[in-house]
Amino acid sequence: MKLPADTLTAPSHPIARLPAEWLERVAAWGEPAYRGKQIFDWIHRQGVLDPDQMSNLPKSLRQRLKDEGVGWPIDIVSAHESADRTKKLLIGTPDGEKVETVLIPQLGDERLVTQCISSQVGCAMGCVFCASGVAGLKRQMTDAEIVAQVLLGRRELGPDQRIRNVVFMGMGEPLHNYDAVARALVLLTHPDGIDLSKRRVTVSTSGLVRQIDRLGEDFDGQVQLAISLHAVRDEDRSTIMPVNRKHGLAELTDALRRYPLSKRQRITIEYTLIQGVNDSVRDAKEMVELLRGIPVKVNLIPMNPISTSDLRAPDSSHVTRFQEHLTRRGLSVFIRKTRGDDVAAACGQLAFHGDGPRSANP
Repeated sequence: MKLPADTLTAPSHPIARLPAEWLERVAAWGEPAYRGKQIFDWIHRQGVLDPDQMSNLPKSLRQRLKDEGVGWPIDIVSAHESADRTKKLLIGTPDGEKVETVLIPQLGDERLVTQCISSQVGCAMGCVFCASGVAGLKRQMTDAEIVAQVLLGRRELGPDQRIRNVVFMGMGEPLHNYDAVARALVLLTHPDGIDLSKRRVTVSTSGLVRQIDRLGEDFDGQVQLAISLHAVRDEDRSTIMPVNRKHGLAELTDALRRYPLSKRQRITIEYTLIQGVNDSVRDAKEMVELLRGIPVKVNLIPMNPISTSDLRAPDSSHVTRFQEHLTRRGLSVFIRKTRGDDVAAACGQLAFHGDGPRSANP
């Protein structure tokens, strides 16, 4: 990773400080340097944000941390568990906003959990099949709010569960909030804290080309990249994904070819299948040509219904045929099983909970 701490923007909140920043802070208070590492350990490894519970710190330092504002920057407003044990958490912020994060147990081994986290309140991208973007962008989430979703998520796990993967596929366009997301990535993967493998952290983007290049350079390509593709011709993609009017498919695929991948690493292509829009044999054939020469795997996602759109997924047999067209032409293709749709926690259903619309099946 080429991203040194001093190239990051300043933390928005004490819990977003890195160990070196805590060492500097405690030194200014006249405390020994090791106290900074202890504080970071309490927050990120143990998930303790109440200074009174940091038992190996002197009372005077605990009080200093309280005065400094150490504490939860977000909280859980409500939790909804799906029949398949997917759990959606409605998260509240101090300014009254709400976002969602989802805990998804792995099929076949529910001890391993993927957490889908949000990076913005709402979204500016305006994709027509996604509830998050229908109301537009309310505000950026802070680095602390992003990381705290994972810290809160760990508290919701069963005794034998652990978070194995974190995906930036919740509300918002992560690369539209690059500075906060970059600091969050460093915190989530820090060996003295949560210590997620970078290969277990995925950033999904609708196609912000400059930021894709920056992510690849800053993190040496070690952070997994997912692309919300959803159409293979510019005229179609621009209709359902306004971002394509700024960064067309040729520019986007050039950026994917530049992304620094290790020998076995692949970019994930997310493709939401929408009946009558992007699910034809022609679409399948043109996807193969569009992605030729790029190491990819393709996730097909039958569109989940949202209350603000009449668009729907094709039937399951059509989805299977679409997959077969791609696999016969050499692509690795998976059909993503819908998880959590009965509590509106499935892909595309996470919704802004301010004045805008909510997702279907609330």
